[in-house]
Amino acid sequence: MEVIGNGVDIVENSRIKKLIKNTKFIKRIYSTHEIKKSKYIKNKVNFFAKRFAAKEAFVKSIGSGFRSGINFSDIIILNNKLGKPYIRVNNKIKSIICKKNKLKNFKVFLSLSDEVKHSIAYVILSRSKK
Repeated sequence: MEVIGNGVDIVENSRIKKLIKNTKFIKRIYSTHEIKKSKYIKNKVNFFAKRFAAKEAFVKSIGSGFRSGINFSDIIILNNKLGKPYIRVNNKIKSIICKKNKLKNFKVFLSLSDEVKHSIAYVILSRSKK
């Protein structure tokens, strides 16, 4: 596996707790899918905090931050059937990554963790042979 980028972000859960009281913030940062899923989650603060950290870590891994027309809601954090988190991005972001790194395909690896006060995300972006 050839790593082409990595990013990490840590978030204070208390900060997200305040921010998610604002509907405009939620709609600007999170996808419709993430917002719907949050309705079934007991600890909404940590749910949203981990996803916020993941989006920040992801843009750090591609090396552009939120430039090139990338929006928070373009980056969607999902879970597979076993609960493992993964990132789904739209074609605009795929194109940016492929063009910047002269790739046809890439893989994204995501790890999330949380405690009472903090949530953290780590992202690895690698070259893919597919």
